[in-house]
Amino acid sequence: MPNRLIRETSPYLRQHAENPVDWYAWGEEAFARARQEDKPVHLSIGYAACHWCHVMAHESFEDRTVAQVMNERFVNIKVDRQERPDVDDVYQKVVQMMGLSGGWPLTIFMTPSGEPFYGGTYFPPRDAYGRPSFVRVITELSDAWQHQREQLLQNVEQFKRGYRSTDEPVGGAGLPVEEDVPAEAALFFAENTDPTHGGFRGAPKFPNPSCLDLMLRVYERTHNPSLLGALEITLSRMARGGIYDQLGGGFARYSVDERWSVPHFEKMLYDNGQLTKLYADAYRLTGKAEWRQIMTETVGYVLRDMTHPFGGFFSSEDADSEGHEGKFYVFMPSELQAVLGEADAEFAARAYGVTASGNFEQGATVLHRPVELEAAELERLERVRERLLAARNARIRPGRDENILTSWNALMLQGLCAAYQATGAEDYLVAAIRNAAFIQTHLTTPDGGLYRAWRDGTAKVRGFLDDYAFLCNALIDLYESSLDRSYLDWAKHLLDVILSRFWDDELYFTSSDGERLVHRPRAPHDNAWPSGVSTTLFALVRLHELTQEARYQEHTESLLRSYGAAATRNPFGFAHFLAAVDFVRRGPLEIVLAGDRPKTADLASVVLRQYLPARVLAHAEDVALGKGRTAQNGKVTAYVCRHGTCNLPVTNADALLEQCRLQAIRR
Repeated sequence: MPNRLIRETSPYLRQHAENPVDWYAWGEEAFARARQEDKPVHLSIGYAACHWCHVMAHESFEDRTVAQVMNERFVNIKVDRQERPDVDDVYQKVVQMMGLSGGWPLTIFMTPSGEPFYGGTYFPPRDAYGRPSFVRVITELSDAWQHQREQLLQNVEQFKRGYRSTDEPVGGAGLPVEEDVPAEAALFFAENTDPTHGGFRGAPKFPNPSCLDLMLRVYERTHNPSLLGALEITLSRMARGGIYDQLGGGFARYSVDERWSVPHFEKMLYDNGQLTKLYADAYRLTGKAEWRQIMTETVGYVLRDMTHPFGGFFSSEDADSEGHEGKFYVFMPSELQAVLGEADAEFAARAYGVTASGNFEQGATVLHRPVELEAAELERLERVRERLLAARNARIRPGRDENILTSWNALMLQGLCAAYQATGAEDYLVAAIRNAAFIQTHLTTPDGGLYRAWRDGTAKVRGFLDDYAFLCNALIDLYESSLDRSYLDWAKHLLDVILSRFWDDELYFTSSDGERLVHRPRAPHDNAWPSGVSTTLFALVRLHELTQEARYQEHTESLLRSYGAAATRNPFGFAHFLAAVDFVRRGPLEIVLAGDRPKTADLASVVLRQYLPARVLAHAEDVALGKGRTAQNGKVTAYVCRHGTCNLPVTNADALLEQCRLQAIRR
C-alpha cells in the first residue's frame, strides 16, 4: 500500500509514496505523533532531480529491513526543498555547524519539537566512503535517545547557540565609500578564473551566473580587458562543453570535471533562466553571434520541454533515465553510424568529440565541441544535430519535476525579457506575458500575496522572500519590455508586501505571519540563485528611481549598512548584492518616453537593444520621474536623465542612441 505521500502534489514526495517507510509530509501530524510516542524525528530533504537522493532511496528507503528499523524507532518526515526552502535552510545550517558540507539528500535527526541534535547528507547502506551506514546511524541515535538523551539534548543546546550566532548583525561600517568594491570583486573573480577552461578553478565547476553577471556589469563601466577575457573564455567553454546540451539546448547543473566536459546531467529551471539572461546580456554588449545562438537554443529548450500548456515553467529534469545517470544524453560511435550513416557519423564524431573510448561510463561520450568548424561545416552540423536530436527523442526521457515554483519562474521570466530586449523577437515577449498571467492566475493568493508552488491545479505553501523579490524584479523587466503599466503596479505591490511582511528589525526569508520554525532564517547569501536579500535590494533601487519614494531609499540604505561589510569580505556570497551596489553608485540612467504609448516601440527598442546595466525605462505617465516630460510636436519623445537632470529631448532613434552612449561613457 502507498504511504501518506501519495496524497501530495510534489513529484519528489510522490517518488517516495511506494516506499515501505511510514513517511509523513512536513506538518503537525508528524510532530504530534512523535510527542505522543516519545520518538525522535528523522527528517529527509531532497528534490526530484537529485541523483544522490535517488541513490539513497534505492539503497535504504526501498529496503524493507531498513524501513522497518526506521518505522520502529523514528517518526519519518520527507520534505521537498523546492516547496519548503525555509525548512531546508534552517536544517542545512545544522550540517554546516557540524563542519560538514551541506547538500542533498539532507538527513537530520531531531526532537519531537523540531530541535536538531545530529545531521548529515548521504549515508550509504554499509560503512563506506568514510561514512557510517544509514542503519548504523539510526540504530545508534535511537539507542542514545532511549539511554543517553541528555547527551543529545546537549547537542540541541549547541545548535541553538549556533542559530543565535547566525542572528547577530552581519553589518558594521557598511561599504567603504572610497573603494570601488564591485570592481574589486569583479577583478577578484577574473583573477580566479581558469585561464584555459574558464570558470573558477578546479572541479566540480558550477556556472556561478551572479559572479559572471557582476563581471559583465563592471566591464561595461570600466572596459578592463581582463574582465572581458575571463567572461569570454568561460561563456565559450561552457557553451562548447558537455554541461551544455549540444543537441537540445539548455544547461545541466554543473560539470564534474574542470573542462565542462561531463556534467551532472540534471537540468534546473533556475540555471537556465539565469544563463539565458547572461548570454542575452553578453550578446547585447559584444554582438557575438555565438552568445545569441546559446540564448536562443536555451529558450527553445525551456519553451519546448519545460513549459506547461497554461504558460508556467516546470522545475527540472532528472539526471537519470532507466536507472542510469546520463543515459538519455550520451552516444556511442555505433549509434552515430546507425542514425547518420558512415560519412556524417565520422563528421559528427569529430565535431562532437565522440571516440571509441568515450569520456563517460562504458565508453559512451557526452557530446561537446572540441574543435573549431568552418562556416560550411557549421551548416552541416546543424543538419546533423537535427537528425541526432530526432533519434534521441525516441529514447526514454529523464523524469521531469512538474512543480511550478514562483521564484524559479520569475528567473526564467527575466531570461525571456532579456532575450526579447536583446533581439526584439516577439515570441519571447509573448511567452513572458503568458508566464506572468499564469503566476497571476494560479500562484496569487486571495489577499494579493504569492504561493510558492503549483501542480495539477493545486497551489500550496505561502511564498517566501525569494518568490516576492524575484517576481518583483521580473515584473519590472516585463514593464520595461512592454510599457504595460499593470506590471509596474504589480511590482510595487509586491515590494510593499516585502516591506510589510518580511521586514521586521531586519529582512527575513519568511514572512511575519508564516510558520514558526526552530529558527527564523534571513538567508542573505547567494547560492545557485541570488539571495532574496540582494534581489530585494535591486527591487528597492530600481523602484526608487522610477517612483522617487523616499521609503524605498531608506530601506536601501538600511540594507547597505547591514550587509555592506559582509559583501566586502565575501564577494562570492554577495555578488548579486554588489551588482545592485554598482547600479546605485554609478548613478543609473533614467530614460523616459512621452507620447502615444503604442507608438513608443521604436524608441524603446533603441534602449532595450543596448546593454545598459544601470538604467530604468518608463513611460512618462507611469512614474514620478516622468512629471513634466511631454511629447514634442506631437512626436514620441525620449528624455535621457540622471539624478533627475535631463538632456535635451529627442524624437529620433539615432539621437537617442547617441545620448545613451555618451551618458554611458561619462559614468
